[in-house]
Amino acid sequence: MESLDLLANNIANASTGGYKADREFYSLYVAPEAAGNDLSSTMPLIERPWVDQAQGTLHATGNPLDVALSGKGFFAVNGPSGPLYTRNGNFRLATDGKLTSADGYPVRDSQGAPITLQATRPLEISSDGTMTQDGVVAGKLEIVDFTSTAGLSKQGSNYFRVTDPAMRPAAPSGTSVAQGQLEASNTGSAEAAVRLVNVMRQFEMLQKAVSLGAEMNKKAIEEVARV
Repeated sequence: MESLDLLANNIANASTGGYKADREFYSLYVAPEAAGNDLSSTMPLIERPWVDQAQGTLHATGNPLDVALSGKGFFAVNGPSGPLYTRNGNFRLATDGKLTSADGYPVRDSQGAPITLQATRPLEISSDGTMTQDGVVAGKLEIVDFTSTAGLSKQGSNYFRVTDPAMRPAAPSGTSVAQGQLEASNTGSAEAAVRLVNVMRQFEMLQKAVSLGAEMNKKAIEEVARV
């Protein structure tokens, strides 16, 4: 059931820009009545889910406000209760000139302040995130990375928030910004569909095993009643 929920969520977000797929980390559950190393009494158990941070495919959009990251790191935006981090660079310009995410969160510059642009002037974004209009620097995108993503938790479909106070964002190494492109979800639709079929088959097998066990118990009770 847990695997099915994770797969269904991945498939539902297959077209969500910058989405990172959820995966399972398995361990073995040993039944309390197992004796010694009796492998017949063990079964796989999802110990915890984890987020696959693999790079998604970049595709051109032609929109100068669309940006994508090639390499590690996240864009930073000001969420309702603090900074949020995302790989989705589908930005837009608000009526007051502020650059925002698709959900209306202001995009942060390298100093943590909102970025304001002139709607009537052409925009150029360099590979390091510097934004210029008519040769004048309008700001620089805040791009951060973390030594470990274990302290990041998903919020919504493509945002992350820091859950470990000890974690501090830092500038990533070797990451470049591509203007006019967006990063697609790293969910493999074909792979997810195959895994979904496998999970459903396993579910049906276990359901049948439970039914057989219940039928055997019923027959055993009937035999005892006869005696």
